[in-house]
Amino acid sequence: MKKRFVVIGATGTIGKELAKTLEQNGHEVIRVSRSSGDYRADIQDKKSLETLFQSIGIFHGVANAAGDVMAGPLEQLTDDNYTFALNNKLMGQINLVRTALPHIADQGSFVLVSGILSQEPIFGGTIGTMINGGVEGFVKGAAHEMPRGIRINCVSPNVLAESVAYHPYFPGFIPVEAWKVAKAYERAMLGIITGRIIPV
Repeated sequence: MKKRFVVIGATGTIGKELAKTLEQNGHEVIRVSRSSGDYRADIQDKKSLETLFQSIGIFHGVANAAGDVMAGPLEQLTDDNYTFALNNKLMGQINLVRTALPHIADQGSFVLVSGILSQEPIFGGTIGTMINGGVEGFVKGAAHEMPRGIRINCVSPNVLAESVAYHPYFPGFIPVEAWKVAKAYERAMLGIITGRIIPV
């Protein structure tokens, strides 16, 4: 059955791969990013999310591949660094679900993104560890309260093989290719699981 999926962060490495995977499986993909795509929205801007979901009509799932945090040594982190990450990757994804929920089809699916730092901290990654843990906690809790048979899951990728500039900050980690991350999103979106954190 052909379905209609919204991919947020569709211009990024993971988002591009996911959109391609879904289209290869015969589904319609609505690409969303801050600066290009079929629609423009910023997860940090709740009003832009409200406008997005009011505009696109019926959809069966939302996959988010967007979200930023600040990195740096603990003693150098500022209030602004924490506030940025809280408003972006954490509240941005929570508001994505809250604003899309009235519009998503019955038995629809949400997939959010966290990351390896929730399980394996690195130097300078305190904020990332904190935010990823918050996203995963939201998914685990919200799964029990989703109405109309709607599911919610979270993909937690390792550092991407394509993101070579980040590899020195992840010593001993085995980078993962974006296509493998896209397959995890696909399983979360099209399968039957809910409330799950899927490590890749």
